[in-house]
Amino acid sequence: MKAFRLDELEAERAANDGAYLQFVRERNMSVGLYALDAGALDPQQPHKQDEVYLVVSGRASITVGVETTQVGRGSVVYVPAGTAHRFHHITEDLRVMVVFSPPEA
Repeated sequence: MKAFRLDELEAERAANDGAYLQFVRERNMSVGLYALDAGALDPQQPHKQDEVYLVVSGRASITVGVETTQVGRGSVVYVPAGTAHRFHHITEDLRVMVVFSPPEA
């Protein structure tokens, strides 16, 4: 078993000065914590993997392909592999769990 605490993951991510911290990597998936502060720009490019986002905290909009929706704590968004997507209009610091399948390269 692997068990994690969100506050410890956030502290590790912040200590490494990165927006993304991968904390699980297995044969069929990887999981990470993605952080964007209020007003930040999301530099993501399409990924080769399917993704699921679970918003842990914060508020923003996300555009996936041509569809846009508002997200906040508890929102879950699926992004198919190869689809353009980004968070924008981030009004509260955003913390998102990201599951990639297969694992992010």
